Amino acid sequence: MNKKKIIIPLLSAAILFPSAANVLAEPNKPIDTVKSVEFISMPVPATNAEKSKMYSEANVKVTLNDGTEKTLNLDYTPLAQPGDVINGKILGAAYDVNGNIITNAKGEPMVSTSPDANSLLSVNGKSGKLHMISHFESMPNNEIGTVPRALYLNTVQQDKKTGEMKITDIEPIDFSAYGGVWTPCAGILSPWNTHLGSEEYEPNARAHEANPEKSSVTQFARNYYQNPNAIGNPYLYGYTTEVSVHPNGKTNAVKHHSMGRLSFENVTVAPDNRTVYYGDDGDYVMSFMYIADEAKDLSAGTLYAAKFEQTSAENGGAGNMKWIKLGHANDEEIKELAENLTFSDIFETTTDATYAKANGFSHIKTSAGEEYLKVKPGMENAAAFLESRRYGAILGATSEFNKMETLTFNKGDNKIYMAMSTIAKAMEENPLDPVDDIRLPKINAGGIYEMDIAEGQTDREGTAIDSDYVVTSMSALLVGKDIPKDAEGNKAHLDQIANPDNIVYSENLRTLFIAEDTGNHINNVGWAYNVDTKKLSRIISAPDGGEVTGIQAIDDLNGHAYLMVGSQNPGNIGYIKMPSIKK
Repeated sequence: MNKKKIIIPLLSAAILFPSAANVLAEPNKPIDTVKSVEFISMPVPATNAEKSKMYSEANVKVTLNDGTEKTLNLDYTPLAQPGDVINGKILGAAYDVNGNIITNAKGEPMVSTSPDANSLLSVNGKSGKLHMISHFESMPNNEIGTVPRALYLNTVQQDKKTGEMKITDIEPIDFSAYGGVWTPCAGILSPWNTHLGSEEYEPNARAHEANPEKSSVTQFARNYYQNPNAIGNPYLYGYTTEVSVHPNGKTNAVKHHSMGRLSFENVTVAPDNRTVYYGDDGDYVMSFMYIADEAKDLSAGTLYAAKFEQTSAENGGAGNMKWIKLGHANDEEIKELAENLTFSDIFETTTDATYAKANGFSHIKTSAGEEYLKVKPGMENAAAFLESRRYGAILGATSEFNKMETLTFNKGDNKIYMAMSTIAKAMEENPLDPVDDIRLPKINAGGIYEMDIAEGQTDREGTAIDSDYVVTSMSALLVGKDIPKDAEGNKAHLDQIANPDNIVYSENLRTLFIAEDTGNHINNVGWAYNVDTKKLSRIISAPDGGEVTGIQAIDDLNGHAYLMVGSQNPGNIGYIKMPSIKK
């Protein structure tokens, strides 16, 4: 998330992709005869009106095997904006532990302008209601912490014939059993039809313990519990969240403590429904893998961190990935540790380099800064799951990735795609760092990496890894191009990606959708990248000052296909209809 000026609040909308059969005006023609789908770029926003709105003027060309083709417009349909009152509730408002709206000093509701993740799902099959879970990443002024964030369950009505949708009801999702939600960022719909969310920018437990009165965690707790004497607990925040929606429309929300604690951007799940990879957002961050004990159950498993072994510095770089086991745990045991431990319970610290070297301390650098740490006896599991990045660095994992954002699976090709918003800072060569695994030329505009997967892998100690979906290497697939600042203020090439954030892959369309969060393009845009033809097409533009966010590719929902997409600051939720191609 970049901190941007706030213009007009919008929430999210969607792009509805037309059915290939209906598109060709031949409803009886089998849609499995589709040969290709090609996205055709819209122009760069040119007028003030275009620059100030969320819109799409892109096209899509559908070609059948018999040569029949037709080109259609892509339309963006807004669904809601933050502050909308739906069934008496304010969309995007922050709620305290008792379900009351939190107000500012003037008595006005605190309402987010920053919707992020969207998961549209059906819990009752084709005849049932649709629901959409939406994240609100920040509150006014884009502060990290201080004010509890919100997740909402939206009831959505779909016209089965046209595919058009509207929100008919909203309800905040209750996380009171976990102390509220801290900075929910991106998310996905899991393969088992739940929403997997995130808590980004986990609070620094060491800094909090040193001065709790000045800690944003304490301010967060005082707002959430409406108690001016509350002292926050940083170990309550920084986890993957999961929300299940029941047929009666009720939700159940949990935090998966056994998946580790870090700056979760999002997670992505392998076809085995057990192996999970993370985006860890920030500077000096780390790549993690989690293998659940049971399929479709993330409440217990084994956590690994990656050692990156660079093989190339060309065009965004490449390297091999070796995995270091951090530990095994279940949610319940780590939740208990989180509620009862402090940073100094887990680690010994020193600032004396000579003393550290003589007494077994590790010299590490993570997003928390440069430190000398030693794990106290018996605290290895607490370190692994409450301080996953610090502990990973102590064991030798690479903590030099920069602005690692979302990941998404290409199951057909057995690939994972990862967005690295900025290839800079920790990823540049720096021999003064304690470790310098990544040594790449700077690309401010960032890039997309492709990760290769194999079975039969072992960890650093030679122990078999219980998964057939282990990442073995990664290399840049697509990078942006930095340019001197132009007359409009752009600092990245307009026909290439800039600072990719949310990404999602459509199996049926063979297309990677890429959403920007950048100050290097005056207008952030959303892209469609065909993994076969390598064609990159601009398909949607956000208002000046707002990022494109909340993307979800839906290949088939009651015969319709969608790209859920929105913007934040200003905020908007909506959709684009896409070609529906069944396989």
